[in-house]
Amino acid sequence: MTTHMITATTTNMTTDPILTLTQWLSPAYPVGAFSYSHGLETMVEQGAVTDVASFRDWLGDIIEHGAGHSDAILLTAAYNANNNDELAEIDALARALAPSRERLLETDQQGGAFARTTADILDLPLFSLTYPVAVGRAARLQDLPLAETARLFLHAFAANLTSAAIRLVPLGQTEGQLALHQLTPLCQSMADKAITETIDAIGSSAFAADIASMNHETQYSRLFRS
Repeated sequence: MTTHMITATTTNMTTDPILTLTQWLSPAYPVGAFSYSHGLETMVEQGAVTDVASFRDWLGDIIEHGAGHSDAILLTAAYNANNNDELAEIDALARALAPSRERLLETDQQGGAFARTTADILDLPLFSLTYPVAVGRAARLQDLPLAETARLFLHAFAANLTSAAIRLVPLGQTEGQLALHQLTPLCQSMADKAITETIDAIGSSAFAADIASMNHETQYSRLFRS
């Protein structure tokens, strides 16, 4: 009997940054994004979001006028931070901007989980940060392109809330993907805008979504943590 020995060979190569970002921002990355609805659960409970059109309008407003835009600016600021003191100031602002206890939990828990996982697998000097700040800092440490980081971050944000809407409204899978497809250009344009702005441009006027996140804290029946 002839025994054949199989040996593994390793080739040094540079990984496409898009593949790294896709891993970081995929549903498989253990940040627990699936357990947060950003106040959508209350909007559905109150009858404000009932179908694909109303969901698309709600999510579009958040991306353009709410946390989507603000988080993309925070991500950019973290990416451009020169030291840990600057990073800590940006993170403190991100926490102060959270309009409710649950929204603070959302960004704090996801950011902490992202930082721990990414630090472990890539041996990066990351500490617990809010989610957009952690992603921005990790992208800078890995020399990933800022524009693509911001675009994929916003698209992942929209995709997670689309998944929540499919379960909550409920929407069909096709309807949910249609809404996400229609909002993808907005994700790109808002990301491209955010990376040109300073942190002074942060401002939110998505008041209904903010109030919904406050009301969710006392909602009787809940599937999601926010």
